[in-house]
Amino acid sequence: MVRNNTVYILLTHSGSLLSKCINMYTKEPYTHVSIALDKNLKELYSFGRINPYNPIFGGFVKEDIVNGTYSRFPETRCAFYSLSLNDIQYKRLKRELDKFKANGDKYGYNLLGLFGIIINIPIERKYNYFCSQFVATLLNNSGIYLFNKPPALVTPKDFRKCRKLKLLYEGRLRSYYNRLEVYYQIN
Repeated sequence: MVRNNTVYILLTHSGSLLSKCINMYTKEPYTHVSIALDKNLKELYSFGRINPYNPIFGGFVKEDIVNGTYSRFPETRCAFYSLSLNDIQYKRLKRELDKFKANGDKYGYNLLGLFGIIINIPIERKYNYFCSQFVATLLNNSGIYLFNKPPALVTPKDFRKCRKLKLLYEGRLRSYYNRLEVYYQIN
């Protein structure tokens, strides 16, 4: 039996120094991409700050919208999308994600890759990713191809424009979280 499984793509703009720099260059509303296995964003992954208070060191992170980096930026704007997968794609994606989780310490942030986007040349570095490159790579390695370009050239704009993604919510991230809290208090 082929079930429909869902993963979620979260686009954000926090207002951090790096996100402001990216926003000034791209003029895009969102500057960061994460992937979630649940609508509640408890299983939310990306490449970004390892420590919410230290923007210098980045790598593979399990993001926390309550106590992590987002707690430092309460005005974070977001767009939240769903992507339906079949059983095989979903199992592959979980397996690929498990590889990142098992080896999280060996990964770093591909800051150089951001400059590759500017000059339209993919800059890939072993064990190093930037956020949208990570999500695109994870999807590609799972047999899910959303873009006709190398993952090292994929940007948050590509996710925002992707017709295979279904927009579920757009607004402040904190407001989305507050809606979840109310929902769980009622049910």
